[in-house]
Amino acid sequence: MTVSDISLTAGMRTNLLYLQNTSQLLNRTQQRLSSGKQVNSALDNPTNYFAAQNANQRASDLSDRKDGMSEAVQTVNATNAGITAITGLINAAKGVAQSALSTSDTTVQSKLANQYNTIRSQIDNLSSDSGYRGLNLLSSINTLTVNFNEDASSTLDVVGFLANSGGLSLSAASNNWQTVSDITTDTAKMDTAISTLRVNTQALAANLNIITTRQSFTNEMINTLQTGADNLTLADMNEEGANMLMLQTRQSLGTTSLSLSSSAAQSILKLF
Repeated sequence: MTVSDISLTAGMRTNLLYLQNTSQLLNRTQQRLSSGKQVNSALDNPTNYFAAQNANQRASDLSDRKDGMSEAVQTVNATNAGITAITGLINAAKGVAQSALSTSDTTVQSKLANQYNTIRSQIDNLSSDSGYRGLNLLSSINTLTVNFNEDASSTLDVVGFLANSGGLSLSAASNNWQTVSDITTDTAKMDTAISTLRVNTQALAANLNIITTRQSFTNEMINTLQTGADNLTLADMNEEGANMLMLQTRQSLGTTSLSLSSSAAQSILKLF
């Protein structure tokens, strides 16, 4: 059946058109109320839709980078924990050396030298156990690369160092500590090792400060991007609620008006 097969009065066609338009507006308003957005597709507002998409995509990329920064912080923290523990062991070794200097008994000195060698082996163990998720900055000269932005054009390289006995130049007890010069030589090596650890701790602290600062900045950027995208697409819920009430009233009035406009055609029935 084609449109021309049914004849409607001009008044009925006008009211029907208004009802159809009102129904479309109601559907649009219901979608906005349910989604919370006034721009749900490119058909609603191409400029705002694609601008919001770009902002949200960048926020998502930065969120991935933020996860990488969090992992980098944990790697640096693991490295710092290892350095702190190794420093404690070296200080303990220095205490053993001081005990060896305070006695002239070669037997006691030999036992203390063995204690020092045991501590030295524990330094190697600590160095190898200070990794995080497969990356150890103390057992070899590894590099931790931290990406800060979405295209990885902004990065930071955290370079590790050898913190085992070999890397810190802590050799086995010289001549089993049988002379004062043997003990003082190894004590000097311990002091140098502690100085090396302190220098590297300062470098780690500086790198950690950079990473945490970029973390905070990234959080702010993500919030800014998401807020900007929302400003382009979110609906005013108060306004849309008012629109819904008005459209429902208009639809009710339109239905009544359509009924009234059809009364003229119905009046012909009174002739029979």
